[in-house]
Order: sequence, then C-alpha cells, then structure tokens
Amino acid sequence: MKGLFNLLKKGSMSSLTAAVVNFILGCLKLLAFIFTGNIAMFAEMMHSFGDAANQLFVFLGSAFSKRSPNEKFPLGYGRLINLVCLIAVIIVGILSYETVKEGFHHIVHPNDTNGPLLFFWINIGVLAIGIVLEGIVLRKAGKEILEEAGESSKGLLTPFTKSYLLIGKAKPATKLVFMEDTVATAGGIIAVISIIIARLTGLGMLEGIASVIIGIMMFVIVGIIFIENAQGVLGIADHESEIHASRVILDDKSIADIKRLAVIKEGEALHIESLLEVNQNFTLKELSEIRKRIILKLLDLSHVEDVNIEFIEDDGQTDWSGDSGPSANIQYKKER
Repeated sequence: MKGLFNLLKKGSMSSLTAAVVNFILGCLKLLAFIFTGNIAMFAEMMHSFGDAANQLFVFLGSAFSKRSPNEKFPLGYGRLINLVCLIAVIIVGILSYETVKEGFHHIVHPNDTNGPLLFFWINIGVLAIGIVLEGIVLRKAGKEILEEAGESSKGLLTPFTKSYLLIGKAKPATKLVFMEDTVATAGGIIAVISIIIARLTGLGMLEGIASVIIGIMMFVIVGIIFIENAQGVLGIADHESEIHASRVILDDKSIADIKRLAVIKEGEALHIESLLEVNQNFTLKELSEIRKRIILKLLDLSHVEDVNIEFIEDDGQTDWSGDSGPSANIQYKKER
C-alpha cells in the first residue's frame, strides 16, 4: 500500500488538480442545466465531466508509467502514459460528437430566451466560476510547461502566453491538461457571450452555435493529442534531444565520430542508444572510463533515463555531419 502511495505521488499534479476542478464544475453545470435547460450549459457540462474522467486517467497513467524497469519490461513503463492519453482523447472525441449533435439540434429548434431572469443569472454565475477555476488550472499547467522547458515562469501572464510557444517540450500529461483547459476556458467565455447575446436579441440559436463551436474545439484537441500519443506508443525519435546528445558526445576528445545515435521517447523518458568511433587504440580500462564519463554527461540532459554506448574503431569516414545528423552515406537497412 505504501509503495502504491509513493508511486501515485509521482503522477502529474496538474492532471489531478484538473480532474478535481472539472468534476466540481461538471456537477455545478449539471445542476444549472437541469434548472435552466440551457444547451450551452449542456455542452460545458459534457466537457467538464469528460475532462475530469480523462485527467484522472492521465494522472494514474503518469504515475504508473514511473514504475521501475523489470525483466518483463526492461525499458520500463514510459509508453503507458501515451496509451492512457490515447484512451482519454477517444472519450473526448465521443463527447465532442454529442456536443456538436446537440448544438445542431438547438440551432434548428432553439430554446426560449425569455425565461426567468434567475435562470439567466444561474447560467452566467456557474460559467463565470468555471472560467475562473479553469483559468487557475490553465495557469498551473502553463507554469509546469515552462519549468519542464527550463524557462522562467515568473509573471502573472507569462504562463498564459509563453507556454504556447514551448508546448512542444511539455510532457504528454501536462500538454493534455494545458490544451484541454485552454478549450475549457475559451469555451466558457464563448458560452457566456452566447447566453448574454441570446438574452438581449432573442436569437436562441446562438446557444446552439456556441455548443457546436465548443464541440469543434474539442475535436481539434482530439486530433492533435491523438496523433502525438500514437507516435509515442510506437516509440518516436526525439531529433532535438538527438542533436543535444551528439554535441555532448562529440565534445569528448576521445570520440572521433558517431556511427549511430538514436534517442527514443518512452512516454516522458528518453532512451539513448549509440555506436561511437574512437580515434585511437584504447585499453579496456580506458574505454570503460570514457563510457562512464559520457554516460554521466548524457544523463544530465533533460528526461534522459538510460544510455547505452558501444565502441568501434574509427573507419576514417565522417558518418555524423554536425547538428544535421547522420551523413547521407550511412546505410540503416541491410541490402537484400
């Protein structure tokens, strides 16, 4: 039990926070929808409950992906977070479809916008609370993105602005929370605007249009996250980290060239495999010291979990062409 608790502590805190916040908001929006029958509120309710379930799954996945490697899984459980995110976005996709479908229904058959004024203020109040709470979670996720990218997160608006430029460097769980809460915050604002304009103009279809817009925004998130995590499940190469690793390796004077280098993402972790050419004859003891020295430097790189290095003699040819990677003359597949 203690081991499980310690493992859960390693999970994404932004995901857990977002799950709790979205569950509370979902309950508030459900009550508001029952009282008012507002379709924009229905869309927001579906979004909140979907996000709560997803982010709980992501929290658990991010925690269990930290399990140590064993004989059955020698590379660890890193890809589990990608698999969990895939399941999460499928759920979001289903909710997106229902949101869009319900929105179209209320465009054709709009609600009466002249209902009790109390209902109007209930909708506005609940959505306003949602915008504030989602904004707080969004800012927290934005700070985590900046910290994961090694950037300063100081400033009130920095996590809302700079994070979008560095989102590619975020961990899968953090990225999912940040993108979902971006849609949730923006969706809340759209819903508020649609309710106010519908009340003032009598155009009830605006609430249905808002529901469709929110659903489409959810679909966009589904597409982006699905593609990225599908690649992660397969084991995608991280070319930016590969460049950083090659610089560390070639900075060592004992290394003449890089014959082969692969940096593979396993969830949040990076695994480095390399075949290096040495520029002179070394003893086994010297090679062992060189290997240890380079491995320790590579392990200092962000998210690197393990490194495997092998040596061969220098063949006199340049196989690694600086930061651009392997030269064109390298054959990665065996000739048949």
